[in-house]
Amino acid sequence: MQPDAALELATQQLNKVRAEIGKVIVGQQDVVDGVLVCLFAGGHVLLEGVPGLGKTTLLRTLSRVLHLKYSRIQFTPDLMPADIVGSMMIDTEHGTKSLRFEPGPIFAHLVLADEINRATPKTQSALLEAMQEHTVTTGTTTHELEAPFLVMATQNPIEMEGTYPLPEAQLDRFLMKILVKYPSRDDLNTIVTRTIQKDEVAIDQVLTRSEILELRRVCRSVLVAPHVQSYAIELVMATQPDNDKSHELARKFIRYGSSPRGAQALVECGRVLALMRGRLHLSTEDIQVVAPAVLRHRVILNFDAHADGQTPETVLDKIIPSVSHGARAGALA
Repeated sequence: MQPDAALELATQQLNKVRAEIGKVIVGQQDVVDGVLVCLFAGGHVLLEGVPGLGKTTLLRTLSRVLHLKYSRIQFTPDLMPADIVGSMMIDTEHGTKSLRFEPGPIFAHLVLADEINRATPKTQSALLEAMQEHTVTTGTTTHELEAPFLVMATQNPIEMEGTYPLPEAQLDRFLMKILVKYPSRDDLNTIVTRTIQKDEVAIDQVLTRSEILELRRVCRSVLVAPHVQSYAIELVMATQPDNDKSHELARKFIRYGSSPRGAQALVECGRVLALMRGRLHLSTEDIQVVAPAVLRHRVILNFDAHADGQTPETVLDKIIPSVSHGARAGALA
């Protein structure tokens, strides 16, 4: 297929997916786009927001639109690693006893890890290992997780007592951290109106698994010019307090800046966004748009920042435009 034809088809497919999800999810376009970016970039996403904002509905709707296997894991303090990855069972069906592996809910294409900060670090690590390696090992056998594989973890910013916040090193394994905000008045009115209606919204399957994998391949073929790659690197270095490229706010308020994974994520996420916008080349504007969601969980603030009431968002809101050579675009929330 010619590049122009592949571009047009990929953009049409991405917009169809967004339109079908929009039949169920009202507003929250930044959140929808962020989850799609992570899916087609081959990463995972962490959503933070109060209950009832449609996080679970979003992933369930996505599984229907893409006809992918979906599973939901409700994280609780007594959840064990075997409850996620699976365990060995004694099989007595054929008159003899043998061990067989019973796959856990991690064996799905779209996995919702609900309230991940309520489980113990041991259980969180089991999930994060599967996310990183895309495999599950039991005994001497390694089981592959079928692509595409997306984990959408959620955490509740309220009721933090008795929770186990993810360590910063493990947060770094998420491609994006997206803040889910309250809907506007018009969106809330639409949500209530749809609740009153008796008919369930019909959703069409837009893509097959093979088409999703092909779309991923097209996303990886989006061109990255040297000056755009340089911009992504400078943006990451601006968050690091101990180098000559760092921003003054980074030296004042940031204890640890973004890791190299941040630069990789900026480029990979920007490529998918560029394709959504109908381009086969990455621009600095694409990187600006994804930067807050990519970097907010990769910067660790120091005591002075907390004492001054600063958050990763307030610091990045000043750092990102300072590195930019053009007007700043609206960021994924």
